[in-house]
Amino acid sequence: MSLVTLRDIAKEVGVSISAVSLVLNDRSDGRVNAEAAARIRAVAEELGYVPNLLARGLKTKHSLTIGLLSDGVASTPFAGPMIAGAQTVAAEFGYLLMLIDTVGMTGLEAPAVKALLQRNIEGLIVAPDYHAIVTLPRVPRSLPIVVLDGRPEDPTMSDWVVPDETGGAFTATRHLIEAGHRRIAMCNFDNKRYVATKLRRQGYEEALRTAGIEPDPSLHVLAKELTAAAGKEAALELLSRSDRPTAVFCFSDKLAFGVYQAAAQLGLRIPEDLSIVGFDNHAFVAESLLPGLTTVQLPHHEMGVWAARRLIERSQEAGEPGPVVSQLAHCPLVERASVGPPRA
Repeated sequence: MSLVTLRDIAKEVGVSISAVSLVLNDRSDGRVNAEAAARIRAVAEELGYVPNLLARGLKTKHSLTIGLLSDGVASTPFAGPMIAGAQTVAAEFGYLLMLIDTVGMTGLEAPAVKALLQRNIEGLIVAPDYHAIVTLPRVPRSLPIVVLDGRPEDPTMSDWVVPDETGGAFTATRHLIEAGHRRIAMCNFDNKRYVATKLRRQGYEEALRTAGIEPDPSLHVLAKELTAAAGKEAALELLSRSDRPTAVFCFSDKLAFGVYQAAAQLGLRIPEDLSIVGFDNHAFVAESLLPGLTTVQLPHHEMGVWAARRLIERSQEAGEPGPVVSQLAHCPLVERASVGPPRA
């Protein structure tokens, strides 16, 4: 089905194409009589006319379109807020956000980038499916790029925004310390590909040291997979010790789910016998556990907003581009009912 054209409207009204163009581009005052202008607008609405932005973009060199190339993001639970944040900003500036998700399949990135470039995008957001080091796609040097929830291999090559993983872990651990806990374990993820494993451990240990508590390496345990089952396996050994911790900070809410299961199996009550804090604020986990899981919010919406705003600002810059900008997005604590004071 073809779009309604200016020619179609002109033929229906019985006026010239130039008259229709003047009216629909709000440049008809004094050039097209009011009655004809009203008729043109009425017919345009009746026929369902919409401007051909692609054709307009070819003339003005501005497509008012930005691309978002994701690698599995659209299939994760956190995609909605991130994409919504970027979409909201794009709409605010009158831009269209065009999304292509390669769903983790190798070989799809180059065709996806080509497809976006063929739509004359004015900038590109690159979004991995988790905080990662990103290889930037090959695009014209003049095209601005912002990495969303990741860092480029060369941090001087593009703007980027990531969660403040270290700050979030510090906040989580400090919350446990302020509740009175001194023997605090961390259930981490045994996968060096995840940048966050090191950063969250760093925040955990910084909070302990700030409170005058020397981190105990024996209280840092690793789950083999990012699943509740793996979290339970790691926690069973940890919580079966005679000198077990009174609190556990978990790399993710999924691992925290496993710690809940281990605690239940061992007859430990939460938070009376064991306090737990997670990370991610995974809606299907944190809100569903009983008691509700205190956790750290990953700021996906805020990162989406920042990335889109920064990209549009870049696309509108005149002359030589300014210096690269990076952003650590604040990860706030979401308090529920899984933290209490340690037993006397």
